[in-house]
Amino acid sequence: MKEKLFIIKIGGNVIDNDAALQSFLKDFAAIKGKKILIHGGGKIATKIGDKLGVESKYINGRRITDDDTIDIVTMVYGGLVNKKVVAQLQSIDCNAIGLTGADANIIPATKRPVKDVDFGWVGDVEAKQIPANNLKLFLENNIVPVLAPLTHDGAGHILNTNADTIASSIAVALSTHFDTRLIYCFEKKGVLENVEDENSVITLIDKPKYAQLLEENKLFAGILPKIDNAFAAIDAGVKEVLIGDAQDLLQNTTDNTSGTLIK
Repeated sequence: MKEKLFIIKIGGNVIDNDAALQSFLKDFAAIKGKKILIHGGGKIATKIGDKLGVESKYINGRRITDDDTIDIVTMVYGGLVNKKVVAQLQSIDCNAIGLTGADANIIPATKRPVKDVDFGWVGDVEAKQIPANNLKLFLENNIVPVLAPLTHDGAGHILNTNADTIASSIAVALSTHFDTRLIYCFEKKGVLENVEDENSVITLIDKPKYAQLLEENKLFAGILPKIDNAFAAIDAGVKEVLIGDAQDLLQNTTDNTSGTLIK
């Protein structure tokens, strides 16, 4: 029987709020067994870029990572944010190590090809390219990996990479070794049937239910990539995926009574 592994992704709503981050990390540290944390960058990179005179550019909500921007996000995501999280985990007796995808070759990636838009130094990840044994070394020695949303192309370049995608790819890559559960923490209690009603959480979404929700146009566009990532992960061997509020999900990792379960 495989050992259970929790792969947990947090976004900017937690990273940008010191009180929320401290509360989250306390709950994260309390989870028994093996775990990996993947964090987004939040608004800190934009703020520091502004101070340094580097303007943030977006197309359709996606950051353009030009030469100046990759320097900023490497400093902020791989340095400031990552090490702040690791230091706080150490303060509550959770032995963590902060990593980018370049460290120990944990997440090799491919620079996104230029089509209609040149996204710059942005990486695309495939789970089958991830050398799972490298992460397994840390887990087997009871060290908790904390991953910044940065990968590398094998040719000396750091790449900015979507943290949701990193989380699902890591979960898939490790599913041959562990009973992996992927948890996406975001600002809602779960996937909402009515975006105006915070309590209209859909507790279970399988493929037929997802098709029905799409047909009825009940889901807001921002949640669709998370659900698509979730089903892709499940199809590739991940046990289950949970989406919802960080505090609710982390305090109920054993009974799945919170958030939305994707199966």
